[in-house]
Amino acid sequence: MDLAARPYRSVLYIPGSKERALEKAKSLPVDAIIFDLEDAVAVEEKPNARTLLTRTLSEGGYGNRTQIIRLNGADTEWGEADLAAAMDIGPQAVLLPKVESVGQVNRVAEKLDAHPACADTQIWAMMETPRGILHADAIATGPRMGGFIMGTNDLAKELNCRFRADRLPLQMALQTCLMAARSHGLICVDGVYNAFKDEAGLRAECEQGRDLGMDGKTLIHPAQVEIANEVFAPSDAEIELARRQIAAFEEAEAKGVGVAVVDGKIVENLHIVTAKATLAKADAISSMT
Repeated sequence: MDLAARPYRSVLYIPGSKERALEKAKSLPVDAIIFDLEDAVAVEEKPNARTLLTRTLSEGGYGNRTQIIRLNGADTEWGEADLAAAMDIGPQAVLLPKVESVGQVNRVAEKLDAHPACADTQIWAMMETPRGILHADAIATGPRMGGFIMGTNDLAKELNCRFRADRLPLQMALQTCLMAARSHGLICVDGVYNAFKDEAGLRAECEQGRDLGMDGKTLIHPAQVEIANEVFAPSDAEIELARRQIAAFEEAEAKGVGVAVVDGKIVENLHIVTAKATLAKADAISSMT
């Protein structure tokens, strides 16, 4: 399945230094995994994590899950070695931290272009600084770009804003990145919810992200997967409505009419585009199981 066509309801961070966690992830019902060499790995563990992760991914076993490697920044002592090791295994995607310009994307893309194992490797960007948010549209035009990951914790720190249940201080950033992603056909995944034992809070934030238009939620604990998968999947009612809308519209078209009526509401071509996307997403999720 093409990476852009896959579901991204649940995107779980896994530390690249934790062998048991890497093994457990092979059996988790997640849509995508971010194998983290950056924030989740202690400084003294970074070289070992790089070796463990590249060996583990070379062995495979992650099925249809999208596999994304988060590198350390190019300005750190580990970034170049991370990228070199990742390129040797031809990853599905590399995730760059704190992206603030399209130039950062270009430099990595040039290196991927020169490596024979990376013909299909995508670049994803962590959007987690004020400068990055303000340059989101330009970043989205970069070569090999596949998606944005919202780094809401780092962004909140940079903004010096309060953590609120409604995430009002972050709405501009979330919507700006989503607009840029959609303008250029990219995936956009919401930031993490820190209180992993707070199921009600997680559900509320997932629902907010879904309603904004996010493709899914980044997660910090396997216990969060079930709720994210549920919230970001089309419901049975939505799937049934989509089918009825398509059927009614096709019937109307056969009669030479440009609109249909379903449940007392007008159904036009734009609604059919959404309905077909709903069914395609449901089919993609079904193919993951």
